[in-house]
Amino acid sequence: MGPPLGRSAMHASNRWNLPYLGLGLGLRSAHYPTILRDWPELDWFEVLSENYLFSAGRQVAVLDRIVQRYPVALHGVSLSIGSSDPLDFEYLGELKRLAERTRCKWLGDHLCWTGVAGRTSHDLLPLPYTEDVLRHVVERVRRVQDFLERPLVLENASSYLEFHSSSMSEQEFLARMAEESDCALLLDVNNVYVSCCNHGWDPQEYLAAIPADRVVQIHLAGHLNKGTHIVDTHGGAVIDEVWELYRQWIQRSGPVSTLLEWDTEIPSFEIARKELHRAKEFGAMCLARR
Repeated sequence: MGPPLGRSAMHASNRWNLPYLGLGLGLRSAHYPTILRDWPELDWFEVLSENYLFSAGRQVAVLDRIVQRYPVALHGVSLSIGSSDPLDFEYLGELKRLAERTRCKWLGDHLCWTGVAGRTSHDLLPLPYTEDVLRHVVERVRRVQDFLERPLVLENASSYLEFHSSSMSEQEFLARMAEESDCALLLDVNNVYVSCCNHGWDPQEYLAAIPADRVVQIHLAGHLNKGTHIVDTHGGAVIDEVWELYRQWIQRSGPVSTLLEWDTEIPSFEIARKELHRAKEFGAMCLARR
């Protein structure tokens, strides 16, 4: 494996002293042949937890080989931290074992709910941002962190509707949740852009409300603009407006472990890595200005 893509001597600044991993890609099975053949130059991979839970065989065997050469972080879609259903400790137990097996640097999920009464929607659904919901989520986050024995890293999900009952903004909810539960945040700047466009929010106000010392990772991705609304597809290149939000955040916070998501019409590994190189350019420019 060649030299790191974006790590160099930089260090992240967060309250847990979690490491700065550099620039990474989401681990996708379409890229297994390239990775196992070439061990390409890359700083780290983000692993979709559910692909390797309650599982054996080739998927896990490949993951075992990859974690010998690259740092990884785990990122899930099934925690449903905002649901009224009881926490699934069988799922959490498997997640904890996977974290130990992969020696992951951190693990996380989304601020959302995915189902109720034992039924799943297979989607990341938005929450009403109220004091009652905040207390509910904070209590559940604390219980999950106690069980996992590490901070939980929660991501802002993209959304397409709001609740009339909300009494605070999404960014205020995120900031208060992080402070009151002592969890970490994954800032998806593409999701910030998507949600702000869909709801008429100000992305600068959104970013300004997020506590920088809580953010341990950033997501970049493409999306589909339908004119009347934007769909978060994780497909295609990152648009200039999202790169600008990324630049603004790095200018404020300094280096943050950054990951490119590409989940639909997945390109070759080289094309995805080339897109990620833009983050290296932005990071170098922002750090020079700092």
